[in-house]
Amino acid sequence: MQRILTGDRPTGPLHLGHFVGSLRNRVKLQNQYETYIIVADIQALTTHWETPELIRTNVREVTLDNIAAGLDPEKVSIFVQSMVPQIAELTVLFGLYTSVSRLKHNPTIKTEAKQYGFTDMTYGFLGYPVSQAADILFCRANLVPVGEDQLPHVEVTRFVARRFNELYGEVFPEPRAMVSEISRLIGLDGNTKMSKSLGNAIYLKDEPAEIKKKVMSAVTDPARIHRTDPGHPEICTIFAYHKAFNSSEVPEIESSCRKGTIGCVACKKNLINKLEETLAPIRERRVRFDKPGVVEDILFEGTNRAIKAGEKTMGLAREAMHTDYWKES
Repeated sequence: MQRILTGDRPTGPLHLGHFVGSLRNRVKLQNQYETYIIVADIQALTTHWETPELIRTNVREVTLDNIAAGLDPEKVSIFVQSMVPQIAELTVLFGLYTSVSRLKHNPTIKTEAKQYGFTDMTYGFLGYPVSQAADILFCRANLVPVGEDQLPHVEVTRFVARRFNELYGEVFPEPRAMVSEISRLIGLDGNTKMSKSLGNAIYLKDEPAEIKKKVMSAVTDPARIHRTDPGHPEICTIFAYHKAFNSSEVPEIESSCRKGTIGCVACKKNLINKLEETLAPIRERRVRFDKPGVVEDILFEGTNRAIKAGEKTMGLAREAMHTDYWKES
């Protein structure tokens, strides 16, 4: 069985953007692949190094979000990045032959540096695509379900794997990226992607009243002043959400919007109902697993499985590099 590696940075609760970008695919694929879900706490610290206590809290929250979305902890290995020492070891090895120039030209790094206001990037932030390559390759993953914005990181991983194999011998696969049909969900403000840091998100754990409040305040088509004005669904935030969560009604909604026969309020109310159909079972499953010690045990078991996979990979890597010094000849 081939392997999947995907996961999240524990910088806050997961939202609908995570759900359509990766979570839905994780749930669908967990029966077809050996699946590893990383809770990437070290990567989170590359932008939140001053608040490690928040990362600790969010490790549990992100794990719970993944399980609530439908991942089965009996089938998948959910693990904490910093607790798998082989990932740190591979990060060092991969950094030996990955140039600073390659990392500086990574478009995702450029975008995130601008977002966080990093005019002078730290070593950890600039190098986190190398760490991410180690996240993917420690278990020799074949497939990486990601959002479109993460594709440059997967390309770095493919380079890292290919270069290692050229230098030392075949150890790592060149993993493929799997991008969701809808890989990017615009935020409630209509200006950029849904993001925890920008405060424009609907979270998987949001209660119905909060979802209603957020949807009703979301930006729509600024050119529609009156209900009967012809709309432009291609620029409407709410229409984008209908495409993600209400695909069967999209043609009718698009036609009615352009003709001005449906108002924005009615369109939003329809969306609220569709979102509730998706999120109600997620909240119910969250309550079922949100018990003292349950999430912690899941992480402990998943991390132990990840360590075993990492030990096997490192054995192969050391042998290829002739650094297995204590191995009996």
